[in-house]
Amino acid sequence: MTPGTPGASGTPDADAPRNGSAGAAGRASGGGAAGNGSAGAPAPPAPADGATEPGTAGASADDTAPGPAAVSGPVLSSAVWKRPAPILTTDTARPEGGGRAAPSDAPAPARQWPLLTVLGLAGVGLLVVGTDAFAQSFRIGTMLVGAALLTGAVLRRMLPSVGMLAVRSRFTDMITYGVMGGLIVLLALMVQPDPWLKIPFLEDILHLTVT
Repeated sequence: MTPGTPGASGTPDADAPRNGSAGAAGRASGGGAAGNGSAGAPAPPAPADGATEPGTAGASADDTAPGPAAVSGPVLSSAVWKRPAPILTTDTARPEGGGRAAPSDAPAPARQWPLLTVLGLAGVGLLVVGTDAFAQSFRIGTMLVGAALLTGAVLRRMLPSVGMLAVRSRFTDMITYGVMGGLIVLLALMVQPDPWLKIPFLEDILHLTVT
């Protein structure tokens, strides 16, 4: 095409709309491809069993790990296990001072010498009363039985551990042994005939009770 020819200048104008439509179509197709890029793109492979995605590994570990408050916090009373109360009592707690009175390697009689002392003294008193070998044997034998109980009260007070001589608390055992031993000795001294101890008001109480 030569210059000055009619329509020469219109040739570019005729091509322009065609190129413009092509560019618009290209932009539209490019925009559509960009908009549908996520739908058309292949999905990433699923993680294997037991594996976690890289972005969620730290989050899951942080969510499942116990915090400092959960570890060092106070334990609820409802979570503490308590032994249920037995329906039938099968044993009792050892009384105060009920341990061995000698080391564990000592023989069994040596570990229970306070109880054997009391029982031996009481046995001697009963033997004296039973044999009636001499005059006033009943009185002396009964006094020995009371003295055995008083000895038990003294041992219960002085020794930290008295073995099987301990029945209840220290105070209760002292009162029980002391009162019973004192009463037995007192009655042995006042027994008839020829009492060794005379207490007027006790004699009057005895006469009023008997008569």
